[in-house]
Amino acid sequence: MSRAISIRNAERNRGAGRAACALLLALGAGAFEFGCQKSAAENPAAAAPAIPVQVQVAAAVKIPETTEYLSLLKSRHSAAINPQVEGLVTRIFVKSGERVAAGTPLLQIDPLRQEAVLNSQEASRAAQEANVRYAKISLERAQKLLDTGVISKQEFDNAQTAYDAALSQLKALEEQVQQQKVQLHYYSVTSPMDGIVGDIPVRMGDRVTVATMLTTVDEPGALEAYIYVPAERARNLKVGLRVRLLDSAGNSAGDTRITFVSPQVDTETQSVLAKAMVENSPGKLRIAQQVRAQITWGTHEGPVIPVLAVQRINGQFFAFVSVKEAKGTVARQKTLKLGETLGNDFAVLEGLKPGDHVIVSGTQFLQDGMAVTEQVAGDSKGTAAR
Repeated sequence: MSRAISIRNAERNRGAGRAACALLLALGAGAFEFGCQKSAAENPAAAAPAIPVQVQVAAAVKIPETTEYLSLLKSRHSAAINPQVEGLVTRIFVKSGERVAAGTPLLQIDPLRQEAVLNSQEASRAAQEANVRYAKISLERAQKLLDTGVISKQEFDNAQTAYDAALSQLKALEEQVQQQKVQLHYYSVTSPMDGIVGDIPVRMGDRVTVATMLTTVDEPGALEAYIYVPAERARNLKVGLRVRLLDSAGNSAGDTRITFVSPQVDTETQSVLAKAMVENSPGKLRIAQQVRAQITWGTHEGPVIPVLAVQRINGQFFAFVSVKEAKGTVARQKTLKLGETLGNDFAVLEGLKPGDHVIVSGTQFLQDGMAVTEQVAGDSKGTAAR
């Protein structure tokens, strides 16, 4: 009888102790928190009940092995316009961004000096034409006199030689005139093809030389991505590898494949140039734009984890998995090494294996070793975990 009374008193005291602990914790009595947790740990019956959580089975999927490099977009049909003569820019006929057709005048370089040279050559040609006419008349007269025996054969040969020399001189002058006309044509800079005019850095009155960049004309359409791959990775570089282009925000700007691999290493950058064609039909990309290029070297099978199931603390990634232990099902915190994102999932490189039960809900309330009750959610492919 006395033993039963003692047991009831002990139970009553433990109940009172638990109530006191709960009250002190609610009031923020931190000095007593450790004692309350200790009594809960000493008495398993006083531990918190298992928390219901949703779990998702980590599935093994094909994960692409990718590396990201900086890429520069260039036009496959782009012309840099430099003058072929020196002089002052007197007129600019177009504006930057204007569409032009082949042969459209772009700029005018002062042609006055060249026109003077051409006029002088044409005057010389006209004078030589007169000489040729005189030499021809003299030759015809000498022919008649030779036929009648008035002059000797030598005198006729001299007339023939004079005519031939005058005719050759005329042809030489005509070639010089034609050359000066071609040279004069260069003072009017025209577009070599249909396209869009780029920036025009020169202004009217500027003196330009053959090394001066006047503007560019780019034909809209397909571009080429110039990708510079470090030489140590070049042994895996080959034509046909898949390339995904990403803009500055990380959004996909197009998928393509490598079409050219340089056989040489750039001595300055120790990189190998690879090219990939880029279809730019919507016009989203621009010439000389820098984008990120992800080269896919191959694929391997590995687990993935939903993005929302991953926590980051001090730069380290963690996730909770549901593990069955001797004392029951508990949540265990796993350190993860993550790869690229695949849709709404992360590729897991280390810390998780296929078949693990990943906790995808209520992770903010969990601690390592806390008891949980599984409620199965859809797996990473949207099917029920089994």
